[in-house]
Amino acid sequence: MLPPLREITFRTSRSGGPGGQNVNKVETKVEAIWSVVESESLTAEQKAQLSSALGRRISADGTIRVVSQRERTQGANRAVALKRLRAVVAAALVPRKKRTKTRAPRAVAEARLEQKKRRAAVKRKRGPAWHGED
Repeated sequence: MLPPLREITFRTSRSGGPGGQNVNKVETKVEAIWSVVESESLTAEQKAQLSSALGRRISADGTIRVVSQRERTQGANRAVALKRLRAVVAAALVPRKKRTKTRAPRAVAEARLEQKKRRAAVKRKRGPAWHGED
């Protein structure tokens, strides 16, 4: 479920990017802000999934914020920010595969035991009984 346009707030400000003479007077930087908590288009399960998947991307007030200032026009930055926001939400809502439990191969267990035997032999040789024999 992608966020509907009516639930997204856009905020503009002056960008530090390219723009020549316009850079100091035109607000081309765009922030797309979407409140996950207040969204009517999500179920409770989807909200929980988003908050766990996005973690720190969601602010304390329950909003996701995406910024774009690379383009030279406000319209282009708005489109980029909206596209990024939708991509983030879509990726977070993809169901995660459950891990299938597998056993370690027999060779791995045998190699571990063999390594333990070698290590034990090295330590045994350090003991007092070893010095003088062989």
